[in-house]
Amino acid sequence: MYKIVKKEILAPNIFSMDILAPRVAASAKPGQFLIIIVDEKGERVPLTICDYNKDEGTVQIVVQAMGSSTKRLADMVEGDSLKDFVGPLGVPSEFVNEDIEELKKKKYLFVAGGVGTAPVYPQVRWLTERGVEVDVIMGAKNKELVILEDKMKSVATNLYVATDDGSYGFHGLVTNYIEELVENQGKEYDKCVAIGPMIMMKFTALTTKKLNIPTVVSLNPIMVDGTGMCGACRVTVGDETKFACVHGPEFDGHLVDFDEALKRQTQYKEEETELSEAYNHKTEEAGE
Repeated sequence: MYKIVKKEILAPNIFSMDILAPRVAASAKPGQFLIIIVDEKGERVPLTICDYNKDEGTVQIVVQAMGSSTKRLADMVEGDSLKDFVGPLGVPSEFVNEDIEELKKKKYLFVAGGVGTAPVYPQVRWLTERGVEVDVIMGAKNKELVILEDKMKSVATNLYVATDDGSYGFHGLVTNYIEELVENQGKEYDKCVAIGPMIMMKFTALTTKKLNIPTVVSLNPIMVDGTGMCGACRVTVGDETKFACVHGPEFDGHLVDFDEALKRQTQYKEEETELSEAYNHKTEEAGE
């Protein structure tokens, strides 16, 4: 069992948890993910790693409560324990294996959409700790849904916030802000890493392709069982078939067939909706 040592509400339906898992914390690298199972009746839930503390033996996850399993996770409190907490899984971010001196010559741009801010943080921290210059654009629908701003500000060279409705920071989409920085402010980037909703990553990749900025995206949103056995995260990258959980989750964003990936993301939507509604009904009955 894996104890929840800290829980914090970040925004409506979005929360973070620090889980006591020393072995995972000792081995975690930027870009990797976990599989959690809440209890005996829980399903496998793939989640990217937000942070890890090797000294304390804790791993931080950030979750948006949407389906039945994440809603059950949201109901848990500090002191409760998860049934399973497996990881780290997946291939670490490619820069982890690059020559540090060569890496220091590059300038990175990270684009984080919604809860995608969580897995962006450990990557930015890792690069900053090694002297790499990193700018970050964080996007959200409105000010209320901006998460981890102070945490990200502490590690980014420059932090830019964009909201769809203009309630905070730049008024517009993250793609608009990329164009603003590059075309109007003269910023130059050697690499872009985009993590967030699939549709956001698709249009970010289209934007950076136009601007000739090599781009990496994380396909964690289409994972289901996290082992490659179910085939749900199969995706075409260039002329090859890949599995997000085994070969990724990170891939060349300019080669990913996003239209195929977006279709895969909806394949279990009906089942997920039914389970979520059943959980809501059960919760309502319990509260009566």
